Amino acid sequence: MRMLDSRALNRATLARQFLLDRADVPVSDAVAHLCGLQAQEPQEPFVGLWSRLRAFDPTALDDLLTGRRVVRTHLMRRTVHLVTADDAVAWRARHEPMLRQRVLGVYRREFDGVDLEELAAAARDVMADGEPRTMPELGRALAPRWPAAGPRALGEMVIAALLPTVQLPPRGLWRRKAGARTTLMSSWLGREVPPPAPDGSDPVGEALVPRYLAAFGPATVADLRSWSGLAGLPRAVAPARGNLIAFRDEHGRELLDLPDAPRPDPDTPAPVRFLPAFDNAILGYHDRTRIIDHAHRGLSVASARVVLVDGRVTATWTTDADAVTVTPLRPLTGTEHAAVVEEGRDLAAFLTGGDRVEVAR
Repeated sequence: MRMLDSRALNRATLARQFLLDRADVPVSDAVAHLCGLQAQEPQEPFVGLWSRLRAFDPTALDDLLTGRRVVRTHLMRRTVHLVTADDAVAWRARHEPMLRQRVLGVYRREFDGVDLEELAAAARDVMADGEPRTMPELGRALAPRWPAAGPRALGEMVIAALLPTVQLPPRGLWRRKAGARTTLMSSWLGREVPPPAPDGSDPVGEALVPRYLAAFGPATVADLRSWSGLAGLPRAVAPARGNLIAFRDEHGRELLDLPDAPRPDPDTPAPVRFLPAFDNAILGYHDRTRIIDHAHRGLSVASARVVLVDGRVTATWTTDADAVTVTPLRPLTGTEHAAVVEEGRDLAAFLTGGDRVEVAR
């Protein structure tokens, strides 16, 4: 079985994530290909798409959100993701057990003795009027019936786990600040979420396998589980194995992949790319060393925005009203410095309308 080292995996990830060459595809197709973008920080997906698409126009994403073709909802790992409406509807029921368990992991004591099905039914009655609500508003509406749980836990359990919901615009629109107002997914999209398969099969999990590998492969089953947060995925992988190929990584772990997916030469040059907080290319794996050194792994969950140099996390970046500031994690060569400044100027123009880039010493 062929071995793929970390550099080979890095170049494959960059290619699948549209970070080796910017893609010339519609925004909706990019969101679908990437299996969504993590989006609890509402403006971050705009940077993620700018770094991946040629001539990205933020209003295109705005139009998808207001046109109800893309939505913001709790899915993978119980985090808010920006996904296509089709994927939100198709994937939501498969994610619900995980969403419940993760909320219970935070509020188990508050829900001791609470029948979650009764809570879901009561919340659905409250939201049946179609009025958007914030999480605290919904929690307060339910608190008189479950006073021991408290409004915060009740609101979060319902919105993040028990009911398929979406966050409504203007939250998530370009350069707009707005609180998270939520409504039922079925009300916003005009279609119900299909229930799990009654025979105990896992068609959603099986469909996720090639989708994930197209955006993140080659990868281990542990990587798929870490990205999604879902249990039971080995059973979903098994039916797909006949259509997949296998490699080994440097530690002997099995990597699965689609036969015709891009696996560029490890020596393929990789351009500088600026990534937003919580970017797919880093959080999509259990073993993230293909793109970030273990010593810097904490940056991936600490809302740090990072810069890829030669395909690896090499700096962090911030922005203010008129400048992008880059803080290297190691000394940059002259060529690397120039490339970082050039890409940073383009990013500054996108975010601020200016072109000032400062590289910290």
